[in-house]
Amino acid sequence: MPTLILVRHGRSTANTSGVLAGWTPGVALDDRGAAQAAALPGRLAGLPLSEVVASPLQRCQETVRPLLDARPGLRSHTDERIGECHYGDWSGRKLAELADEPLMQVVQAHPTAAAFPGGESMRAMQTRAAEAVREWNARVERDHGADAVYLMCSHGDIIKSLVADALGLHLDLFQRISVEPCSITAIRYTRLRPFLVRLGDTGDFASLAPREEHGEEDAPVGGGAGAP
Repeated sequence: MPTLILVRHGRSTANTSGVLAGWTPGVALDDRGAAQAAALPGRLAGLPLSEVVASPLQRCQETVRPLLDARPGLRSHTDERIGECHYGDWSGRKLAELADEPLMQVVQAHPTAAAFPGGESMRAMQTRAAEAVREWNARVERDHGADAVYLMCSHGDIIKSLVADALGLHLDLFQRISVEPCSITAIRYTRLRPFLVRLGDTGDFASLAPREEHGEEDAPVGGGAGAP
């Protein structure tokens, strides 16, 4: 079965302003995010990509644009099932403000019980994304062969949930996974089991350096802004 390259979108204006964007329209890449997207074709130059699938949200479409421009013959698709979690009434609100919501503790510690007011549950988010991957695996293998490599550009919580699915990790533990903006995660699927071969690779170790301020103990909903 194919190898899936998962790319989180580049850093967005919502990431830097500390807002939970969700499906709010008009959330674009900031200057750093645009630079991250511009570097993506070089980072992936050695991979014979067969297809590109992206979330319909602007920040993902902008992230894959330089790659598609660099490879004019590469077919691209949009799939809503790998779009961001529907955060409902939380969309567009400041993360600092949401930290005081009782539901946030559930999101962090017991996400299988978390459903966003006016939005969807985290279980539903993982299910739709995993179903999309399985369908695209079959389609890519049919059209390009079992050794094909294809790319999906999606969002932090989506990618973390797909990694958990590949590892057989309960969704309640997925907040232990971290993927920075424009990081690359690779999952090689086989007939019996998937193999996680890259996780959150940015090629930059700056985020591992000690920071003056103490790091957050909770996982940032939506994925966080990455290294400063």
